[in-house]
Amino acid sequence: MKGSTAVEEPGRYLRILQFIVFGALFLYFGKPLFITLGFAVLISFILYPICVWIEKKSYKRITAIFISMMLLSLVLLSICALLVHQFISFWEEWPFIKPKLLESLDLLSTYFSDQWALTREDQNLWLKQILNTSMPVLVKDLLSAYAFSAVMAIIIPIFSVLILYHRARLVNVIYRMVPVETRIDIKNILSLSIPTYYNFVKGMLIVYLIVGLLNSLGLWIIGVPHAFLFGFIAAILTFIPYVGIIIGSLLPITMSWITYNSIWYPVSVMALFAVVQYLEANLIFPLAVSNKLHINALATLIAIILGGILWGVAGMILFVPFLALIKLIADNHPDLKTVSMLLGTSKTDK
Repeated sequence: MKGSTAVEEPGRYLRILQFIVFGALFLYFGKPLFITLGFAVLISFILYPICVWIEKKSYKRITAIFISMMLLSLVLLSICALLVHQFISFWEEWPFIKPKLLESLDLLSTYFSDQWALTREDQNLWLKQILNTSMPVLVKDLLSAYAFSAVMAIIIPIFSVLILYHRARLVNVIYRMVPVETRIDIKNILSLSIPTYYNFVKGMLIVYLIVGLLNSLGLWIIGVPHAFLFGFIAAILTFIPYVGIIIGSLLPITMSWITYNSIWYPVSVMALFAVVQYLEANLIFPLAVSNKLHINALATLIAIILGGILWGVAGMILFVPFLALIKLIADNHPDLKTVSMLLGTSKTDK
């Protein structure tokens, strides 16, 4: 018996490895469909409590769905309008910023000429080579990304409406697909998944709000113009781990350098974003998101990195609630208690 058990163990681990590999390939090559469905499910789970509340007021289901979608659209449009207003006010100052920017670029070119023996002709030639090689690829990538985003902006709301409208049928299909002995657990998982998605979105909004306020307050204290715009753009970009905060800090660093012609202001901006990023990664995000989903910070970070590898930026957003659903399934399945302990926080392990 011991020999047969020893033979079965490697085979079991091999099947698990095969499942992981084929699952990753399935998710990677099917990402256009899965990303769209993932965001649609996320939106439908968020709007489900609102739809149910409106339906209880004697409204038809399609009317409740339409009203909830309009409310969500108004919230998103309000945020976009606020950022656009700040960007317009920034653009109005461009005639005053442009001479300072050109002066700073001239000083930088002079520095390269003096310190690195690079003539202005060599610098111009180097810049032209970079633009000629990188610009076509950059334009192609941007057009592809904008086209995909435009298609998703149309399809995702349609999918969300259909999921909300046919939610009872979809639940019955899932209920019939699982074995009889686990149907009670499926009902429990489905009932808990809605507050799980809601907690994720609420936590992310809290993260963006706190990080945006900290960024804006810090930039305002330093004296960087348009602190609100730069602070919240950097906050929104924090959903891209490490890289996002770097991209978001480039514009305020440049503005502080151009405005004050002193190295200490850009250094202060970099120190500010470094401190806020540290607080966001080690305090704000765990308290606002990970703890509410009852998953630990290590598992959350691995999910973000894995999502970025498989689905890009969309995967960094979607894989965290997916991980929370896996945690729910593991909590309600006796054979997956080890997985539940691996993903859970210290409070849920006790």
